[in-house]
Amino acid sequence: MRVERLNLLGFRSYATLEVRFPAGPQVIVGRNAAGKTNLLEALVVMSLGHSHRTSTDLEMIAWDAPLARLEAHVGTGGPGSDDLELVLARPSAATTRKRVRINGVPRRGAALSAALRTVVFAPEDMLLVAGSPSLRRSLLDTLVAQQVIEGSATLSTYARALQQRNTLLRRIREGEASPDELRYWDGVVVEQGGRIVTWRLTALAALAGPLAEAHAEIAPNEGRLTLRYLTNAPLSAGESPEEALARRLVETSEKELWNGSTLIGPHRDDLAFELDGRELSSFASRGQQRTAILAVKLAQVDLLK
Repeated sequence: MRVERLNLLGFRSYATLEVRFPAGPQVIVGRNAAGKTNLLEALVVMSLGHSHRTSTDLEMIAWDAPLARLEAHVGTGGPGSDDLELVLARPSAATTRKRVRINGVPRRGAALSAALRTVVFAPEDMLLVAGSPSLRRSLLDTLVAQQVIEGSATLSTYARALQQRNTLLRRIREGEASPDELRYWDGVVVEQGGRIVTWRLTALAALAGPLAEAHAEIAPNEGRLTLRYLTNAPLSAGESPEEALARRLVETSEKELWNGSTLIGPHRDDLAFELDGRELSSFASRGQQRTAILAVKLAQVDLLK
């Protein structure tokens, strides 16, 4: 698949923009503040349904525009093609806040990952090894979204359930709700969370071979690079991820009520970069970290071929 044309309206610094991409590698060149990063961000948004730079959709709407519209014509590699459209509207506008269409049919944003797959290597990725765990979880979830058809939808369902459960935990703490009301949301968190953990582990297993090969090619004398999943609900003998999550929710129930938030689940898991079994974050130089991150990105590209 390849983006053949991109149209932007009211997106970041662009009042309007139409770009046609010929076949082959593309190099985007321009002066500072010309909008190069914004153009790349638009391509990412058309692929993931959200930005890799911000979690706030409104930041992507030009300050003097009521909405932002992104359209991409994507060649599928065969005789067909896909037309993607994503509209971001301010809350006061008549349209919905986010609208996605593929070939004119309304779809969830999650469907974009199947229509256009991308690998992003941005400056903020330099923090992937030693930065916030949320960066590494984002990497895991991108892998899931690109490899599992229902992956993005499940991640969204889990996030909504987590928000509802946290609200309920705070209401219980304040005496405004009964602990019995948690049963439903516990079930959703366990079911959806277990699927996410399973898919993350499957994605990491698929990435392992390409990752080792990519790292060996870049840094043949530095040892074997691996990624290890760190979960707050480790599996006991014979347990499934769902069973482990259910057990840990019971074990931490009092602490969760005290904190008013869900302390167990894939939203709290992490990922360790290891070189010959040692965690990179504890000893690696910046150069070694950059090499490891580049290897991950190259392995992602290999998986998408």
